[in-house]
Amino acid sequence: MSVVERFLRAVENKDEETLRNVVSDEYKFYIHIDDKVLVKSDLIGWCMSDSFTRSRSRIIYENEEIGVEHAFVTFANGTTPEAVLSVHRIEDGKIVSTETGATALL
Repeated sequence: MSVVERFLRAVENKDEETLRNVVSDEYKFYIHIDDKVLVKSDLIGWCMSDSFTRSRSRIIYENEEIGVEHAFVTFANGTTPEAVLSVHRIEDGKIVSTETGATALL
């Protein structure tokens, strides 16, 4: 199973152990719209919460250096659902960074 596939399954199943194993300790999630950077513990906490749901996830491309995936994301706070394209940089079999682009669906 690929790194991104393991990551997506862990998010879907709220599998904290797998997230800890597949995400690097140096992980950064760049949220450009808010000019924020999340670290590994932030990401895991967010994934373990009920603040969002993902549907129709699909991996567009993946090799040992990069993974690109697309999903539809709905947020518990009632904001507009989004189509999200994520780019994950991979080193030594772990995700070291993520950047996303999102389009509101409504």
